[in-house]
Amino acid sequence: MTNKKLIIAALGVIIALGAIGPSLSQLLQQAEAHGVQAQLQSRFVRIEDETWSKQSVQTGETLVVTGKLVSLVQRDLRGWLSVFAESSNAGNRWEFVARDPPGNVFDVPANGIVDYSLTVKALEPGVYHMHTQLNLASIGPGLGPGQTVVVTGEKILKPIPWTNIAYQSIIISIGYVVTFATRPWQVI
Repeated sequence: MTNKKLIIAALGVIIALGAIGPSLSQLLQQAEAHGVQAQLQSRFVRIEDETWSKQSVQTGETLVVTGKLVSLVQRDLRGWLSVFAESSNAGNRWEFVARDPPGNVFDVPANGIVDYSLTVKALEPGVYHMHTQLNLASIGPGLGPGQTVVVTGEKILKPIPWTNIAYQSIIISIGYVVTFATRPWQVI
């Protein structure tokens, strides 16, 4: 008898919440936000003073992001910088024009500060939430605070480097051949 009363009371609560739920959600203001997850903020190097040169660009124009990398550890690290762009379109197309520190991989000295500057060219229109992305060897990525950038204009199509595609296809094919030749029992 007590179980039946408990079930009926629970059903009554569910029906009542279902009836007032839609009107309650209309009373509450809706908010949208973008948060950087804690695991994407490095505990080893902090990105500070991230500054974007523009909030809107045309395709073909450049955008410069500057800032400081502040080491939080007592050992030298190796890293490389890139730009992480979230958008509603699948393109996320940006081309690097210049990097400072130059080259792809550089050292972040223990407890040191490294000033950086990245210049990228917009290749595809869209609304992008951009971040400086610092990738640390053997550790992983970390993101700066970021900024929204609006790109307008026509798509800029870059030629496909067919030699790179052919090279990668050959390497992948060799990997498959080695896998099939040395482990045929795992393939089946």
